[in-house]
Amino acid sequence: MKSEEIAAKTSSPWFAIRKDLDSKQRLILSCFSFLLPILIWVIVSYTPFIWHPDVKLQLSADRTDVTTIYSAGDRLSKEFYPSFVEAIQSDNAEILAAREQGEVDGSASRIRRANLKVMRHITPVVTANGWLTRDEVKDESLYGVWQKLAEGSLEQKRVQLSAENMEIIKRNWALMSERSEVFDSKLLPETPLEKLVPQGKPSNPSYLPSPHEVVVKGIQDFTAEADGNNPSLFQRYRHSLRIVFLGFLFAALVGVPLGVICGTFDFFSKLFEPFIDFFRYMPAPAFSTLLVAVFLANDAPKIALVFVGTFFQLVLVVANTTRQLDASLLEAAQTLGANKSTQIRRVILPGILPDLFNDLRILLGWAWTWLVIAELIGVKSGLTEFMDTQGRFRNFDSVFPVIILIGVSGFVTDQILSSLRKYLFPWTPESSSKKHGFIGRFIYWLLDRKVYDSPLNGKV
Repeated sequence: MKSEEIAAKTSSPWFAIRKDLDSKQRLILSCFSFLLPILIWVIVSYTPFIWHPDVKLQLSADRTDVTTIYSAGDRLSKEFYPSFVEAIQSDNAEILAAREQGEVDGSASRIRRANLKVMRHITPVVTANGWLTRDEVKDESLYGVWQKLAEGSLEQKRVQLSAENMEIIKRNWALMSERSEVFDSKLLPETPLEKLVPQGKPSNPSYLPSPHEVVVKGIQDFTAEADGNNPSLFQRYRHSLRIVFLGFLFAALVGVPLGVICGTFDFFSKLFEPFIDFFRYMPAPAFSTLLVAVFLANDAPKIALVFVGTFFQLVLVVANTTRQLDASLLEAAQTLGANKSTQIRRVILPGILPDLFNDLRILLGWAWTWLVIAELIGVKSGLTEFMDTQGRFRNFDSVFPVIILIGVSGFVTDQILSSLRKYLFPWTPESSSKKHGFIGRFIYWLLDRKVYDSPLNGKV
């Protein structure tokens, strides 16, 4: 029979009680486990009537009655946005009234500077629609854009200017062109120009950027090169990996032997475990100042914090795993005349090694949770410094890619180690089953089970 027919006959029902799903079903559900949160994020971000409590400005203007300045890209609450628009419209009404009465408030040079700012406010629309690149945006080129907009010769693709703003552009250009058809800052109108009315689109708050914003900004950040003393994100990433893995390595080098001894000899268990059990309840960040005083302000206190945050749990977990070893194995070894050293080397260590591997894999995930706190002590560094800086300026579209990177790094590392277990310890019951990690199941599915379901394995 073909492998597809065999798979169809042996596939498990999706909702069977206390029955395992087959490898393809587990792979599909594992994929959906990640796709569902992303789908919810997409729906919340791109469906305006679901949430969108803010308005993201595509075009802004300066108000005369307040000192707060909003620029394109800023987010305003839906409650405040209409009052902002009305304030600009009120300013324009005053400008038109003063123009009709021939009243000019201020010197000619001051008015020309204000008019230059009005002319420049269209820049976000210009770059968003691709009329000019950021490098091409100059006062002379913006002046030409005003002319083309007034003549209606530009196609508005991504940002559509409102009918109100188009009328303002035509009235302003009439004043601008009277003075000069080409840009000259000294020939700008000496009569105040009307301000462009703010425009925006429904938006999530700044702390929840939409998926495409996160992707675009993440690509920009990760492709940016190092600039002077400011390292690139890949350099920061390598630095953060070093903190996590060195801290965990030192914890494992000290904690595993101590845990095995405590789990083997009750003398050492009663000598060490009570204090370790007490100490593990102390929050590791509380020792950050002490660690900086002892190890100074470079990477050493950060590695030490990961060590402190992982070591005490590691000892207790390893000791408990050692105690779970089947006592009959030790009794058999003693019957055969094995001494204490031989029992540890030939019975205990080989016997606990598969479970010890699992413990260390899980505890490595624990070590990842200390990374952000560790990199904040002393001199901020690594990925955490980048997130802290960007978060302070509310650039959360730069923060999300780094958070995702940390999660992906820990998850992929765990899945790789989980998939390696059946090759490192082929004698364990788990290795003979088809319950592998996500990456192992993915490889298993790609191979179409040719290895596991071959006649040589006796599984057809």
